[in-house]
Amino acid sequence: MCRLALKTADTPFSPYEVLVGMEAMQEGYDGSGLGLLLRGVSFEDFKYKKDKHLILSGIAHTEEALERLHKTMDSWGFKERYDHDFEVNPDLVEAKDRFQYIVRVYRKPTDLTTAQLEEKLMQTRLALRKDGEDHGGDLTVFSFWSDVIMIKEVGWPLDVGDALGLNDGRIKARVVMAQGRQNTNYGINLYACHPFFIQGVATMTNGENTAFIPIKEWLEGKNIPGYVGYQSDSEVFAHILHYVTKKLGLPLQLYKHVITPLKNEELDVHPQGDFLKGLRTTCRRLIIDGPNAVIGTLPDETCMLVMDQKKLRPATVGGRPGAWAIASEMCGVEALVPDRDPSLDFQPMREHTVIIPPERKELLIWSQFDQFTLSQAA
Repeated sequence: MCRLALKTADTPFSPYEVLVGMEAMQEGYDGSGLGLLLRGVSFEDFKYKKDKHLILSGIAHTEEALERLHKTMDSWGFKERYDHDFEVNPDLVEAKDRFQYIVRVYRKPTDLTTAQLEEKLMQTRLALRKDGEDHGGDLTVFSFWSDVIMIKEVGWPLDVGDALGLNDGRIKARVVMAQGRQNTNYGINLYACHPFFIQGVATMTNGENTAFIPIKEWLEGKNIPGYVGYQSDSEVFAHILHYVTKKLGLPLQLYKHVITPLKNEELDVHPQGDFLKGLRTTCRRLIIDGPNAVIGTLPDETCMLVMDQKKLRPATVGGRPGAWAIASEMCGVEALVPDRDPSLDFQPMREHTVIIPPERKELLIWSQFDQFTLSQAA
C-alpha cells in the first residue's frame, strides 16, 4: 500500500517538511521510492517569476545526456536562466547511474498564445523523454512547465531528501505532493512513480486500478498527445482529470461524476440527472474500479481529494486558514499541520470531492448529490 501526503500553504515551505511528515506514516509503505511535485516554487538564489520562466525537471544519467539536453533545448529556442545545483550526497543514493539531477529554469517564450505554449511544452517534454529512451534511458524528464518541479528517486523518502539536500531550504513551494512508494505492481521505473503530470494537472493515488486496461485503451484511442506511457495503472487518473478539465472544459466537481458516476435511481432524482446520464454514457470507459484514493492539484494551486465507491484506501484532510494537508493517515495530517483543530478533520465518503481552493481560506466539501455550475469550467 502507498502512503501519500500533500501540504498547501500561503507561505512557501521546504519540501523536506512533507518528507518528515511522511515519517509518521512509515509503517504503511515500503520505502521503495519517492515522488515529489512542487508548485508555487521559489529559489533562494534565483528570482523566479511564474509569468517569465519555465522549469524543466528530470535526471541526466550520463554526461553525454546532459550535454545533448543543453544543445537540444538551445536549438529549440529555450534559453537557460538558472541551473539548480543540488548538494548531493552520493552515499545516500541507491541508484549509481545518476550523473545530475535536473531543475533548470528557462525563459518563457513571449510569441505564443497560452494554448500554443501549453502544447509546445508538452510536446517538448515528450520529445525529450523519447530522446532519452532512444539513447538507452540516459535521460529522464518528469515535467516541463511553469512553476512546477518534479523529483523522483528510488529509496526511502527521507533518505532521498537527505541525499539531494532538500533540507537546505534553497527550494521552497506553496504546494508539495509526495508519494512514498515505487511502482511495485510492475517493473521499477521512475516514470511509474507518482505523482503523474500532464499540462499542469497532477495526481497521485493510493490503491489499485483494476479497470486500468480498458481505461488506458480508451485514452490512447483518443489520439490526444500526452496520453502515452502508462508505466503505472495509476497514471490514467491524471489523464482523466486532464481530459475532464482541459479537453471537456468541465468544472473540477465533474471529475467525480466521470470516474464514479451515481446509480440510475440516484440520477433519476438528481436536478441535473439528464446531463449526468449523458456524461456517464459518453465517458463510461473511464469509470474506475478501485479501491482508490486520488489526490490531485491544478495549475492555479487548487488541491483535491476523492475516493472511489469501495472506500478501502484511507485519506484524511485537515488544516486551518492558510495551511492544509491531505494524507493517507490522520497522523500524517497531524504531522503536517499540527496547529489546527483536529475535530474538524474530514474523511470523505464515496460521494465527496474535497477541494482546497488556491486562496486556502476554507475547505470545500462537495457532494455528487449537489448541483453544479458548468460556467465554473477551467
